[in-house]
Amino acid sequence: MEAKASANQVRIAPRKAQLVVDLIRGKQVGDAIAILRHTPKAASPIVEKLLNSAIANAEHNYSMDVNKLVVTQAYVNQGPTMKRFRPRAMGRASRINKRTSHITLVVSEK
Repeated sequence: MEAKASANQVRIAPRKAQLVVDLIRGKQVGDAIAILRHTPKAASPIVEKLLNSAIANAEHNYSMDVNKLVVTQAYVNQGPTMKRFRPRAMGRASRINKRTSHITLVVSEK
């Protein structure tokens, strides 16, 4: 049995979120929360909130033991990109891509 939580269209680039998600894949839930609390990345609070949601789903929906939970799958997919333009010299403009992420965490009992 496994419980899942996902956050769609999170306003952080997938490359930045992937660095944080790689840290917790395969870890015990308690260890993963401790790692996220002490990681100085912008994606850490987002992933921690998502992990807490996955833990709550496992406990409430599937009656799993929280102490035995392990992060089995954790991945980041690219979401839609918002295109913005920035004025440049001599009347030109350059495009800025504001990327979004779809983050998914799956926890299951060991």
